[in-house]
Amino acid sequence: MKMRRALLSVSDKSGIVELARKLHAAGIEIVSTGGTMRAIKEAGIPVLYVSDVTGFPEIMDGRVKTLNPYIHGGILAVRDNPNHLQAMHDHKITAIDLVVVNLYPFRQTIAKPNVTLAEAIENIDIGGPAMIRAAAKNFKYVTVIVNPSNYGKVADMILKNGEVSADFRMQLAQEAFRHTAQYDECIQKYLAGQLNK
Repeated sequence: MKMRRALLSVSDKSGIVELARKLHAAGIEIVSTGGTMRAIKEAGIPVLYVSDVTGFPEIMDGRVKTLNPYIHGGILAVRDNPNHLQAMHDHKITAIDLVVVNLYPFRQTIAKPNVTLAEAIENIDIGGPAMIRAAAKNFKYVTVIVNPSNYGKVADMILKNGEVSADFRMQLAQEAFRHTAQYDECIQKYLAGQLNK
């Protein structure tokens, strides 16, 4: 399946502009959020703001921006299920074939001296894990990247073949689920520590 649309939304911007440049060269439309979108746009690479896809602005200090059927329908649709395809057609949902997300820096935040509980809470990512898990669940059709070290390999596959191999998509999905599990475990341990103070 040739990739047509990618969603890029990262806290760690390492390598994201170069990845976006390669995706654009491969003819892939890029959708992005906040600081990621600004970095891509400033590099002169065409990028679509997530609000232009959802038809809804980022609200609540960025707490709600990607939790939307135009995003999750695009990620979760089973591409060979006629009912899913009909729903996409009826609701004008475009498939998202690549999801590149890394999460708010919770571990780095709580490592700061004198960090407050409120500050830690604001660095619990919600939309990011939701997109990662959705893409990982649908790895048969969607490629998910949570680690910048995989950008080059994925970009090379796309530039060469127009897609990412099925085995590598599954491998990336495993890494994605491990990533969100470790993230949640870090949050759980931090909150448990707060209760014991």
